[in-house]
Amino acid sequence: MTKRIAMWSGPRNLSTAMMYSFAARGDARVVDEPFYAAYLAETGADHPMRDAVLASQHVDADTVAKSLISSVSEPVFYQKHMTHHMLDHWSLDWMQEVQNVILIRHPARVVASYRRKREAPTLDDLGFVQQTRIAGLVDDPIIVDAADIRADPAGMLQKLCAALSIPWTENMLSWSAGGHPADGVWAAHWYGAIHRSTGFDGPEGPLPDVDDPLVDAGLPHYEALAARRLI
Repeated sequence: MTKRIAMWSGPRNLSTAMMYSFAARGDARVVDEPFYAAYLAETGADHPMRDAVLASQHVDADTVAKSLISSVSEPVFYQKHMTHHMLDHWSLDWMQEVQNVILIRHPARVVASYRRKREAPTLDDLGFVQQTRIAGLVDDPIIVDAADIRADPAGMLQKLCAALSIPWTENMLSWSAGGHPADGVWAAHWYGAIHRSTGFDGPEGPLPDVDDPLVDAGLPHYEALAARRLI
């Protein structure tokens, strides 16, 4: 039986590296932000490469949801999701048929990284509030912190695989440079650094000195989830 894993994060949260890690297992199908076009179509949000994203994916959320719980041949079906792509009025019934994992990162790091790629983000763009919502709507979500993974990729991925009841493999520690066929079309804008990588970056340094109301707003959500994280 296929293990379906929905990994929920905001942007700039190590999410693409995690997708590449699972793709490197050799037994996994991966999908990159499958609700992105549906989110853009419904909200009218002005994101980089908006037209290309809309042309590349289904724009009906129900159609996307059905594809995520449909039959696949691979033992592992890894789904990289952005929390802010799931609009409040969309059905979340499909999420009861997947194992939900919440990938968190300190808001100071998220905001600093995001502003280098897109100016004037809002709190909704960063997914902190939505992570709290999703964590409260699903049964027993697994919570992992990007900082813990970067500090000890092998150790944390072994713990995550055990929590998911899937085999651990050292293949998850490295991948080929240049991207993955499953990358969304938006990779051209967002994935430059990860395309140059062949594995996880090392431990993160001191927190950036970011005086930003978005950090203040996101911090309570991060801290509440971090207290429940896998360690």
